[in-house]
Parts: sequence; structure tokens; C-alpha cells
Amino acid sequence: MDSVELLVNVTPNETRIALVDTGILKEVQIERQAKRGMVGNIYKGRVTRVLPGMQSAFVDIGLEKAAFLHASDIVSHTECVDETEQKQFVVKDIAELVREGQDIVVQVVKDPLGTKGARLTTDITLPSRYLVFMPENSHVGVSQRIESEEERARLKSLAEPFCDELGGFIIRTAAEGVNEEELKQDADFLKRLWRKVIERRVKYPTRSMLYGELALTQRVLRDFVGMKIEKIRIDSKLCFNEVKEFCEEFIPEMVGKLSLYAGNQPLFDVYGVENAIQIALDKRVNLKSGGYLIIEQTEAMTTIDINTGAFVGHRNLEETIFNTNIEATQAIAQQLQLRNLGGIIIIDFIDMQAEEHRNRVIQSLEEALAKDRVKTNVNGFTQLGLVEMTRKRTRESLEHVLCGECPACHGRGQVKTVETVCYEIMREIIRVHHLFSSEQFVVYASRAVAEYLINEESHGLLAELEVFIGKQVQVKTEVYYNQDQFDVVVM
Repeated sequence: MDSVELLVNVTPNETRIALVDTGILKEVQIERQAKRGMVGNIYKGRVTRVLPGMQSAFVDIGLEKAAFLHASDIVSHTECVDETEQKQFVVKDIAELVREGQDIVVQVVKDPLGTKGARLTTDITLPSRYLVFMPENSHVGVSQRIESEEERARLKSLAEPFCDELGGFIIRTAAEGVNEEELKQDADFLKRLWRKVIERRVKYPTRSMLYGELALTQRVLRDFVGMKIEKIRIDSKLCFNEVKEFCEEFIPEMVGKLSLYAGNQPLFDVYGVENAIQIALDKRVNLKSGGYLIIEQTEAMTTIDINTGAFVGHRNLEETIFNTNIEATQAIAQQLQLRNLGGIIIIDFIDMQAEEHRNRVIQSLEEALAKDRVKTNVNGFTQLGLVEMTRKRTRESLEHVLCGECPACHGRGQVKTVETVCYEIMREIIRVHHLFSSEQFVVYASRAVAEYLINEESHGLLAELEVFIGKQVQVKTEVYYNQDQFDVVVM
């Protein structure tokens, strides 16, 4: 039987939450106070630029980068509209919808990613445990994941009386089976929240935040309410009390699952989470059979290469390849969720001759991805034998949250060899020699490069260079230099 636990590790200005399923780390979410996620925040912004050619506008909401608003996001809610009405819906020209200098209330739907600013919508929503509030809309919609038509009709009839001039609601998946009183509590809470936003809209100046999303821990509990979580362990008493208060008000059935961890050993160490996070930052992922994956994340896409490694199988090569690919599908699904990789993903499975094997690998991959809470789409094998798939981008990947660009290679993943740098230094000395009159040169270089230049017995590079230019060359070690960093000084 599966045992799902949420582990909450709190340190000053950082909260980390790990979802552990039967001892295996499935998901990690990290929130740092200095870089707190913005999705769900509501701002009073100002349109700074309208781009008719792109059908979009840039809005200043008080951040370093202007946020992006597309014409299709300046619309009334369509989630609750009948399909026939949706087909007739036409997005107006951006120039008819907004103008430069206009103040506008917007909500962030996507955090800034890389060089891109936040993405906005005027289609504001406020989520709670069972409902999503839609200001200035009279519709009631029901989550498509609630499949029973009878239950959908019941929930819709319960929620319709809550709609008024303030707005309407979408009924979330977690509401399945709940009673009228529970829905009413959520509806009243969301209306109080929206009234507060309306007050601030009048009082607050432009480029102000009118509403901030819940903290990570409360947000995760709200979103995981439908999951069968056995235990929620929190290692901070302050956070534990805040979460307990939140659960008592909004998710009472989770109160009994809360547990304050007070062990001497760090919580994440006890469950092996720290080690699993470090492994998730490596390119290589070892499979139990001896095979391995190589995961390369780039700006444009993520590529995954599968290799048999030490796995030789017991019968024949085709069986070995097939078994490795099947095992890889489980590891790929786990790593995509753990690393939170989104966008285009290209998988290079080991070539298989049998069409049946290829179909079974695709089926295995789809079954493994079905457990992912984020939407995925597998397109099957291409003519080159690659599998194309997509996974919805929700937030920054684990690598982007925890890592930065290498100061030595500047993101290339490679640095010049010591020998290459030595020859660059020699060419630079010759270039400077022709441009300036000098008595000698002093080279400042990294330790490895300096030692290579000085080692006359094996290379004799400096001796030959000094003869060639007729000048003395002195080498000094600069311990803080990267391998490909150097200076040539004229004396």
C-alpha cells in the first residue's frame, strides 16, 4: 500500500516541501522569501506599451521587468460557457481593449521565467479549497475531472445560490461529495477576500499589490487536498501553528495528519530527501539494471538519452534494449516531476526493431506520466526514432531554482583545456610584442596554466617563445583566476 507523506522543512527565509511516496521523493517545492512566487497575486498596474502586431501589451506592476498581457487574456471567463458559445467567441484587437497610460487590475498567471517577464490576465480568479471565485461573473462551472453527471448537477445546484453581483464560481475537483455548508463557507471566505481587494483598488496607488497568494505550505495543502496523504511533518513550531490554524479553518480533516517533527537529525536527512535532491541536479541518472539516463536541460528544450550501460540481459540484445527502455520510462516520469521540467522534451530511447516493443514503451511511458499532477502529452516516435512530448510549464525547474550559471564556462558546460589557454597566451604575447616596445612580459594565469607554462622539462614553451621574440617572459600564479582567464602585462 502506498504511503504518501508531506515533509515541510523551514529555515529563516526559506521553506521546502517534499512529497514522498513509499519512501521515494516525487516532488520538491521551494519558496524563498526574496524570490517568492507571484502566480495568483493581484496588482494595480499601468499599461506602458501596446503592441498591435503582437496583439499584446506591457504592464508595469512595480517589478524589475514589465509584465506581459496578451489580448486573449483580456476576456470574460470562458471556463463556464457552453461549447457552442465558446466557438462564437472572438478576441478583440488589443488596441480596442487597452491604451497606453491606462491603470488596470491584473493577476499573474505565470512567474517570470529566464528573460521573460510575468504573464498577466484581467480574468481574475481567487481559489479556495472547493471553489474558485470569478469576480463580476454569474456563471457556475464544474471541474471536468468530476465525471458523474449526477454529482455535477448536484454541486451546481448547491453553488448557484452563492452567485450575486460580486461574481460566480468554478467548483473544484476536491468538492466532490461535499455538502452545502462546506461550499458556503468557502464562498463566504472568497467574497470577503474580494471585497478587501476592491477596497485596496481604490486606496492603493498604481504599481501596488492588491492581493498576495498564500504561503507555500498553505498553498500546497490546499492543492493536495484530494490526495491520500498519511502524514504532514513540519520541523518548525511557528510554521506548524500557522498551518494548524489554516487547516482548522479550511481543511479540518487534515488537522489530525499534522505532526511537529522534533528529532535531532534534520527532517530531510531522515527521509533521504537531501541526497535525492543532489542526485536530481546531476545529468546522469542510474537505473537499477545498470543502464542510465543523461538529462540535458536547455533554454529551448530538454533532451533525455537512454543507455544500456552495464546491463547485458540474459537472453539477447533486443530483450536487453527493451527492458532498459521500459525501466527508463518509470525513471523519466519520476525525474520530470521531481526536476519540474516543462516545455518540449525529446527522448532518445535505445533503438528497437520490433514495432510491438515500441508501442509497449510508449504505453509504459504514458501510464507512468498519468500519475503526474501536471498535464503531459506524448506524441509517439518520430521518423528518426525519437519520442516527442510536452509537459506544461508551471514554475521554474529545480535546477533553475537551486543553480546558477557557472562563472568558469558561462553556461557552456565546457572550459578550454590548459594547453589551449597556453597557446592563446603565446599568441597574445606575440601580438603585444609587435604593437609595443618592452623589455619583458609578465603573465598572470590560473595555477594549472602557470604550472604547464613553467614546466620546461616536458614542454619548453616559454624557452622557445623567449628565443622567438628576444624578450624574457615571467609567469605568476593568480589563484582566483578561472582556467581560461589570464593577463599579459608589458614591463
